[in-house]
Amino acid sequence: MSHAVIIATIVAYIVLLFIVARLASRGSSGATFFTGGRNTPRIVAAIAMVGAAMSGVTYISVPGTVAADSFSYLQTTLGFIVGYIIIAYALIPLYYRLGVVSLYEYLDQRFGIVAHRTGAWFFFISKILSASLRAYIICVVLQELLYDHYNIPFALNAAIMMTLVWLYTRRGGVRSVVWVETLKTIIMTTAIAVSIIYITKALNMNIGEAAEAIAESRYSEIWFMSNPLDRRYFWKQFIAGVFLVVAMTGLDQDMMQTILSCRDKRDAQRSMISSIVIQAVVIALFLSLGALLYIFADSRGIVVTQGDTLFGYVATECGLPVVVGILFLLGLVASTYSSAGSALTALTTSFTLDILGALHTPERVESLRKRSHIAIAMVMMAVIMLFGYCSAQGAITLIFTMASYTYGPLLGMFLFGLLCQRSVRSAAVPVIAIVAPIASYIIAQNSVAWFAGYQFSYEIIVVNALITILGLAAASSRR
Repeated sequence: MSHAVIIATIVAYIVLLFIVARLASRGSSGATFFTGGRNTPRIVAAIAMVGAAMSGVTYISVPGTVAADSFSYLQTTLGFIVGYIIIAYALIPLYYRLGVVSLYEYLDQRFGIVAHRTGAWFFFISKILSASLRAYIICVVLQELLYDHYNIPFALNAAIMMTLVWLYTRRGGVRSVVWVETLKTIIMTTAIAVSIIYITKALNMNIGEAAEAIAESRYSEIWFMSNPLDRRYFWKQFIAGVFLVVAMTGLDQDMMQTILSCRDKRDAQRSMISSIVIQAVVIALFLSLGALLYIFADSRGIVVTQGDTLFGYVATECGLPVVVGILFLLGLVASTYSSAGSALTALTTSFTLDILGALHTPERVESLRKRSHIAIAMVMMAVIMLFGYCSAQGAITLIFTMASYTYGPLLGMFLFGLLCQRSVRSAAVPVIAIVAPIASYIIAQNSVAWFAGYQFSYEIIVVNALITILGLAAASSRR
């Protein structure tokens, strides 16, 4: 794939991105930046939610995990389905009833301003790290595909990306994010489907024969029911999926801003359920593509040293039609700009309303929002550069692992607030929120010795949330 084609593909997508963002931002105001005007069509929100859940890391890392984990990710996906049902029928009615713009306003109403800001800071740190890691992984791929050829340093690569993300989100906010996420979903699913078709042809198979080859391969095992010590054990994956999706979607301003831009509670609930059905199908396609990529690599004698790079290598370097490489690159770039733009908008919303406490005139809120938007874009750029000095092997695993620690206190605070009517001493909340992930990390690091060989995976988020709940209970009294 020539550098001229790569540049033309990237430029074409960026032009399309700004056209969509410009059309979406018509009639926007300071208020609609945060809420999208509460008029997003139900089907658009459902499709956009698929894109919001499928980052660029999902795009390149999930197919790459098939060699080590087979199709065990589908066990986690079953947990996602249960988690989405909980969000749809427990959290969405709460958010619409309270009329919140930021999710963490609930913590203020339930526990007070200290808990409100504690929750917002945990979201801020979690999202800065996870969004920057996602962006970093894609920047690395683009660096290898393009920027190294022109001796452009990685720092400039990150600066270019975040500048463009800031530009397309600065006016439309949530409205721009919703429509760009919808565009991303369409591009990514098209890229996956077309890649499957052409790799199948390259293997001299039809779709039926390819499905049979996947089923007979060592990559297709789904259920891991026999060994509780295996990190792929079904109940570990399933329970982790439930709690991770409640925390990383239902308690995440970035993820929920799309759904909460729907007109009313019923539309939001229907969008949420429709979205997880579509997501399950798309995840199955991702895993099927991963199996085909490894079967293709085996047939060509390709040595795979890092699964995260396999999709890009096969799409651009192995003699497949150029359309496969173009669609791979389009999906990669679309996922990068969409995910980073969504995160930047959510971080700006939470930082302005939750942390700065912008209870001011609309003019003052707008001024704070604009300055926060620029500052957070610069912080994300700095964190991406910082990741450049670190290793990010197995990115999808690293993101879920980080989330298990950083979202645990949020999950615990929301669960305690919803399930218990006791009041909590404000000063204790930030202390508990800091102690819980530290204690969880210590438990996870020593679990093999302490618990007869048991090794925690993502389900450590349950322990984290439980420690938070116990701490809040100890610091509480009857209302």
